[in-house]
Amino acid sequence: MNHPTRLLVLTICLLVLTIAAGSLDKNAPQPGFRIYVTNENSGDLSVIDGSTLAVVATIPLGKRPRGIHASPDGKTIYVALSGSPIGGPGVDESKLPPPDRSADGIGVFDVRQGKLLRLIQSGKDPENFDLSKDGRFIVVSNEDDSMATMIDVATEKITKTFPVGEEPEGVKFTPNGKFVYVTSEDTGTISVIDVAARKVLKTFKVGRRPRSVAFLPDGSRAYVNAENDGAVTVVDSVKHEAIQTISLGQPGVIKPMAVLLSPDASKLYVSTGRGHKIFVIDTATNQVSSSFEVGERPWGIALSPDGKTLYTANGPSNDISVVDLASQKVVQKVKVSRGPWGLITLAP
Repeated sequence: MNHPTRLLVLTICLLVLTIAAGSLDKNAPQPGFRIYVTNENSGDLSVIDGSTLAVVATIPLGKRPRGIHASPDGKTIYVALSGSPIGGPGVDESKLPPPDRSADGIGVFDVRQGKLLRLIQSGKDPENFDLSKDGRFIVVSNEDDSMATMIDVATEKITKTFPVGEEPEGVKFTPNGKFVYVTSEDTGTISVIDVAARKVLKTFKVGRRPRSVAFLPDGSRAYVNAENDGAVTVVDSVKHEAIQTISLGQPGVIKPMAVLLSPDASKLYVSTGRGHKIFVIDTATNQVSSSFEVGERPWGIALSPDGKTLYTANGPSNDISVVDLASQKVVQKVKVSRGPWGLITLAP
């Protein structure tokens, strides 16, 4: 065999081996992505390697980190930080220390450097927030003063505040970016903010203690948890009104917390706090298709970039459950810091 022929044969062999390796690898865990977890009680961020599930860093953030979202380009993570003392059921709030308002704000975390850069003023006691798809605006729920705050990301300045229901928590832009839904835990309502007009367009009832909102990609419907009803409320997000209630179980036992759509929006995943379970709702029928145990009081939830794995933040046990969605089984639990609350996955 002459030299050019040998070279051609070797090239073809290498090409075949490369294609075969890619085929074998297509179902392997996606390399490179990381899981970021806010730990409310310890005031830090746990960074987990998505392939090895090892905690690769624990980074101080400030007081009570809760809501967490990434910028559209994935270079910045924003975190809601609060100087209000932790209350909750059974806590005598009159005996709590005064709030530290200097700790309130949206933390700006640089992903490449792996550190918190600064704090953006965002009103009192920010609990959660959302970014517009273009990354221009952040809207924050201010739990202590029943307000929502809009921030211009470029200038990092507050541009508008909106009166909403008592104890606001969940915040979500509609897919077209024209409206923002803000849930009120205490009044069981959603306030609809018109982004262009900079005003609250409408407030409507959705169920007791709503905390989280998920919109279908076409913006036709939204799903909202109703924690104290043991249910999920379906919303006509064109008319901005509740149209259906999906019962998950006994109120007080099953306590829906976070709602999250699968990448193709065919399934809605619902964490249930003290219910220890994730419920799966078929969005074509709005019926519960399955449920499975994941851990102690699952709250925040996130999906791997390929949508095949679900992660749950389990506050009391200080860990993250890793769920294989094909089998609906917990395949591993990852220890993090104290009081994991929210989490996101982020590919480089």
